[in-house]
Amino acid sequence: CDHSDSLGAIARFGEGDVQWLTAGSGIVHSEMLPLRNQSQPNPLELFQIWLNLPAVDKMCEPSFTMLWAEQVPKIRRIHTDGRRVEVVVIAGAFDDTSPLHPPSNSWASKDSAEVAVWHLHLDPGTSLELPPTRSAETIRTLYVFDGDGVQIDETHLGCDTGSVLRSNDITTLQSSGGADCLVLQGRPIGEPVVRKGPFVMNDEAGLRQTFIDYQRTGFGGWPWPVDGPVHDPDRKRFAVHPNGFVEEPT
Repeated sequence: CDHSDSLGAIARFGEGDVQWLTAGSGIVHSEMLPLRNQSQPNPLELFQIWLNLPAVDKMCEPSFTMLWAEQVPKIRRIHTDGRRVEVVVIAGAFDDTSPLHPPSNSWASKDSAEVAVWHLHLDPGTSLELPPTRSAETIRTLYVFDGDGVQIDETHLGCDTGSVLRSNDITTLQSSGGADCLVLQGRPIGEPVVRKGPFVMNDEAGLRQTFIDYQRTGFGGWPWPVDGPVHDPDRKRFAVHPNGFVEEPT
């Protein structure tokens, strides 16, 4: 995926990477999907997850961050027969494994928010226990996006289905046929939410002002010659930050 934004950042990411944008006072971005492989398939599995900001942080400085797959913590448990269970810890600690630091202005940076984003992989015939949250107010959802599905007590969740789980209890997932799942959780901010198009605010007045700001300033303008830039097809994964710093996965 080729990224460009109004801050001046560009990137190419994939293969398990995580791009984290904090919109704050406003950012415009483009995500293009060039067919880099001309003679073979170009598979894509992409999730765009929206995480709200509390009112006090709504107008923070926008930011662009890359979490490369090689750096994102992973928990791997291999059975003696080779069957594997893996947890990719994108946000929120899983047992004793902590994630990379989220952007400082994100709701995920607040420990009390209990925000978590985990990618779970279960080989056929394996199981996994999800640790309990500290607060019963924390909402945890599970979405099965690949494989045969998971069993939770007497309930089977097949592919392309999801469920809200009781977060402050240990939940055991069992998979007879294998599954890949996404866990999303967080404590509600507890403020009104008003949304239209790509904008999320706390009230209608704030939403109207956001549209006015965008029409007047374009959130800093678009520094690229086309609306949907694609990058050098021969270049591997990389990021160029607004300050010119060039980053590549290691």
